[in-house]
Amino acid sequence: MPLKLFCCDECIPERQNHVYVKEEGEDTTQFLPLSNIETIPGSLSERGCSYCGAKLVIGGVIKDCIQMIHGPVGCAYDTWHTKRYPSDNDNFQLKYIWSSDTKEKHIIFGAEKQLKKAIKEAFKEFPEIKRMFVYTTCTTALIGDNPKAVCREIEEELGDVDIFVVECPGFAGVSQSKGHHELNIGWMRDKVGTLEPEITSKYTINVIGDYNIQGDTYVLQKYLDKMGIQVIAHFTGNVTYDQLRCMHRAKLNVVNCARSAGYIANELKRVYDIPRMDVDTWGFEYVKVALRKIGAFFGLEDKAEEVISEEVAKYEGKLAWYKERLKGKQICIWTGGPRLWHWTKALEDDLGMEVVAMSSKFGHQEDFEKVIARGRVGTIYIDDGNELEFFEVLESIHTDLILTGPRVGDLVKKLHIPYINGHAYHNGPYMGFEGAVNMARDMYNAIYSPMWSLAGKDPRVVDSPMWSLAGKDPSVVQEL
Repeated sequence: MPLKLFCCDECIPERQNHVYVKEEGEDTTQFLPLSNIETIPGSLSERGCSYCGAKLVIGGVIKDCIQMIHGPVGCAYDTWHTKRYPSDNDNFQLKYIWSSDTKEKHIIFGAEKQLKKAIKEAFKEFPEIKRMFVYTTCTTALIGDNPKAVCREIEEELGDVDIFVVECPGFAGVSQSKGHHELNIGWMRDKVGTLEPEITSKYTINVIGDYNIQGDTYVLQKYLDKMGIQVIAHFTGNVTYDQLRCMHRAKLNVVNCARSAGYIANELKRVYDIPRMDVDTWGFEYVKVALRKIGAFFGLEDKAEEVISEEVAKYEGKLAWYKERLKGKQICIWTGGPRLWHWTKALEDDLGMEVVAMSSKFGHQEDFEKVIARGRVGTIYIDDGNELEFFEVLESIHTDLILTGPRVGDLVKKLHIPYINGHAYHNGPYMGFEGAVNMARDMYNAIYSPMWSLAGKDPRVVDSPMWSLAGKDPSVVQEL
């Protein structure tokens, strides 16, 4: 089938190159949707900006840093409290956000003095914190501020602090993916190799592309501890600034989210010759494969099997219970990039569900190659989808559930379609064996919630199911 043009896109026909419906025997290289290019004017994109990709996705997760946003206060607020990445230091990184709070006068006369003042104030207010990330934003990049020079002055003046500058304003790329890339490459260039770790095991790894969403990191760490493997750094879940400086001492880079963090794995391979191993840590069967691959690399196959046996014994029966009730349910996955291809086969193979539509905000060509290869015939694939396209998809297919973010999720709830937060989860963690069960439980609860039978019912109608749910006598209620 050729690439598809939605009716809502007739005024912007270029969108046809971004939508594909898979058919049997088609050459996916011929019909691969265009991706990672500028949003077409007139399309209401769901993408985030490049600064957001750097701060919200990667940098803001680090647990012992001041996160200084050099720009208007709105840029700081918009990337605060929107992700659920806890830490074991009382969630310091979730509690606070810092901004240089640039105003119109700073845009006219320069904001470097304002940045210096804000940095010194932040370190004074939090004397126990000695590490900082500084991010440029659109306004401060456009006026030509030099935050690196400012930060060098601060480091020399204070002596015991270390500051990393991320120069990735919102307009730097077509989506948040540019922010991922800039932070990866910048950290590798400026910070990796500047500190030596304490080595406690001859088996050392970096876990790359894991952001401890609702405790994902804790799950993976538990498996690796049981196998006797030392994690030098998680990039960047529940990690410290200094642990990330030591990434050059790992013997293996295990990559989960390849889109947001594959860049630093490639650089570690190029500079330090550390092998890269890509794994899937969402999905019951995928986790088994991941642990076996890691075990085989270090000659720890027996340890890997011990962990797998222990976890399967605890969770296989629970997953089977949900599979019986979720089998055949149809779902849409409208998320960022790699979760499309991480989740599609896991949900279909582990739970017997059917993925009928997918949309990626910032996926690249290789992401679509993977997800289309793993996906079913008849599935709709969309790059940089907009709300009108989503509504049109929902008119053409049946879906029981949508995995997406809260913004689109709030829209589909108005159509009485349940959704699960595909960005920050509902009740995670979702990685690992227990995570697969948690995700199945959340999907089951969403689909089978009795509230959906009441959605759209008028409570003023006395024979409405709402009355029986409340245990009321309609005649009595009518009199009242």
